[in-house]
Amino acid sequence: MRKAFIAIGLLASVVAGGQFAASSAAPGKSAMAAMLAQFENGSSGDDWPGTGRTYSEQHFSPLAQINDRTVGRLGLAWSMDLGMGNAASQPVSVGGVIYMATGMSLVRAVDARTGRLLWSYDPEVGAVAGKEMRQQWGTRGVGWWNGKVYVGTIDGRLIAIDAKTGKPVWSVQTTEKGSGQFITGAPRFFKGKVVIGQGGSDSTLNRGYVTAYDAETGKQAWRFYIVPGDPAKGFENKAMEAAAKTWTDQWWRWGGGGSPWNAITYDAELNQVLIGTGNGYPWNRHLRSPGGGDNLYLCSILALDADTGEYKWHYQINPGDSWDFNAAMGNMLTDLKIDGQLRKVVITAPKNGFLYVIDRTNGKLISAEKYARVTWATHIDTETGRPVEVPEARFDNGKDFEIWPSPRGAHSWNPVAYSPRTGLVYIPKIEHGVIFNDRGITMDNWRPFGANLSFPKDPIDNTSALVAWDPVRQKKVWEVPFNGGWTGGVLATAGNLVFQGHIDGRFAAYAADSGKELWRFAAQAGILAAPISYRLDGKQYVSVMVGVGGSAATESTSHAGIVMDGRTQKNRLLTFVLGGKAKLPAAPAPFVVRPVDDPDYKPDPALAAKGEAIFGGNCLSCHGLEAIAAGWAPDLRGSLLPQSAEAFASVVRDGGLVATGMPKFDELSESDRDAIRQYLRSRAADLRAGRH
Repeated sequence: MRKAFIAIGLLASVVAGGQFAASSAAPGKSAMAAMLAQFENGSSGDDWPGTGRTYSEQHFSPLAQINDRTVGRLGLAWSMDLGMGNAASQPVSVGGVIYMATGMSLVRAVDARTGRLLWSYDPEVGAVAGKEMRQQWGTRGVGWWNGKVYVGTIDGRLIAIDAKTGKPVWSVQTTEKGSGQFITGAPRFFKGKVVIGQGGSDSTLNRGYVTAYDAETGKQAWRFYIVPGDPAKGFENKAMEAAAKTWTDQWWRWGGGGSPWNAITYDAELNQVLIGTGNGYPWNRHLRSPGGGDNLYLCSILALDADTGEYKWHYQINPGDSWDFNAAMGNMLTDLKIDGQLRKVVITAPKNGFLYVIDRTNGKLISAEKYARVTWATHIDTETGRPVEVPEARFDNGKDFEIWPSPRGAHSWNPVAYSPRTGLVYIPKIEHGVIFNDRGITMDNWRPFGANLSFPKDPIDNTSALVAWDPVRQKKVWEVPFNGGWTGGVLATAGNLVFQGHIDGRFAAYAADSGKELWRFAAQAGILAAPISYRLDGKQYVSVMVGVGGSAATESTSHAGIVMDGRTQKNRLLTFVLGGKAKLPAAPAPFVVRPVDDPDYKPDPALAAKGEAIFGGNCLSCHGLEAIAAGWAPDLRGSLLPQSAEAFASVVRDGGLVATGMPKFDELSESDRDAIRQYLRSRAADLRAGRH
């Protein structure tokens, strides 16, 4: 249905050989100082311990052995096959060991020199996740702190794992079971705490929050809710009381949303944690807050006191958001000289198409300019900090409104990088639009988005680019365009290089000052994850995880014509070094779905159309647009399962394949299941007839 929118361990005490040894005692002062130094911008770059390497989340490496003159000699050092499941997360590397998570939060430790597996830990998400399993994302990354590796799971657990043994140290349930909330983001660390948010604002009635735990014990330190709850129950703090004044009607009945699912940045200089918050639920403000209002603190950057979790300031990217323009796309910290004055700033390129430079001492906007095509607003008013929306943007007049960027964003979760050497921000930009209208939308039928969505017909739709942006002058410096509406996260290095993977399987290095492509490698599968770089035995390495799943695979296959299939295109961890001589095995032949006989099939266009709609709302992101699978889920056009009502029910209703990653949908009625079966059997008939 092309009108369906695709949503998209033990403690360390001494330093030995560059690695923290396991101990049951807290680290001494010298060991703690050495550990903390790894997270500072001035660190050596030998390790990559956190998502953005350092607290500032710049995704920048100070290493320069691999540079714009030597990168031509870069070769594969080793590779590791990762099996099926999501492989779009970013690894970390500490003391000669790479730690990573794939699929359903399966965590591995790998020798960074050789690719030898040291240990693996499976939290058995498939057996316990329930409805949260429908998100199918797994994790976007792990974190390392004081001899432990931390991972969040789809079922809402935060788990600390001994980095030497792979054994769990502690586990805490951060969400309420069955709430529909889940964790995909990587944990962040500061001052002995680990902080995590959760997702769920697109699909369930939930109230987002961020929680800090003691990193050694898992004991909760503080929690901050993103949106206000039921006033009759009282407010947790003055910030929630103030936020409630920006909501109307009985918003708490819908949870409110705001899930902080990705962007968490620790500002050590100002002892604050910056939280990028999510969208409201439903997306359409006319439904969740019918009297209008800014709906704080949706789509905002929130500054919280790192010790107490108390509110300090906020900047709202999109007041009263109705388009899923959430602000969880990453926040980078640096100092910029603006108008002759050195300012402490946070830089962010959220979904809505503007790049923002914000004073991180007080949350005041310094500047914001469009880095992609934008139709919903003319500009951002620097006096008020608010966007100047075009009158039709709220799509509340019964007419179609073509909005750019789409809810996918002009930039999604794939990390941006900032190079203090060039002073440029490197953005994995997306050009994608969507048509909104509210015709026929009521409180009785608004799920999942509160709007009708379809795709525009535009030649630049579903393309992408790597954009180098000057945040001081707020101008584009260079741009490299790509086919396909997704592209990988970015790594910048002191060697005047920018590394990025692409949905078509290229892994490339570009000159950071000019954008000239200097090197490329055929990875044989799409890349969404950001690369990392580290140094061992005097050698600089670059590692990247290869593999695409979920909606990115579906969208790229259906719109960009890029061949993508999780059954034949291998998920891998690739590691490169100057002079590397390793080679990948030859790529296997592409998967081809084979039609199956269905002698009892009888066409029923009306029932198939009903099934297509239900499929689009529940199954499409994994099993593919028009049931043409592109990720690791089966292509159901070639399956016998839809031919049997009993067998279909055993999987869809009863969860017969939950342990392998197929969630159950027990709320679907028998007639709903029959409609889906009819749709799938009709698509199999199309395949038999040569209609793909």
